[in-house]
Amino acid sequence: MVKLRLKRFGKKREASYRIVAMDSASRRDGRPLEELGIYNPRTGETRLDVPAITKRLQQGAKPTQTVHHILQRAQVYQQVNA
Repeated sequence: MVKLRLKRFGKKREASYRIVAMDSASRRDGRPLEELGIYNPRTGETRLDVPAITKRLQQGAKPTQTVHHILQRAQVYQQVNA
């Protein structure tokens, strides 16, 4: 099963995350199928590749709870249903 989840990168205590599509059985920092965006919780910055995310969601990818909230805040689900 393909999941949309966060992949950690950055220095200690200065973490930021990439939003990636990965196989659910692979490890957190393993090789992703596709990188879909960036999320920095320290600054609140979010950059998303919306067309690629909507494509993955239509193919049946399931987002984790944190990624779900990020996508809700960016109103990505309204574009999937349209």
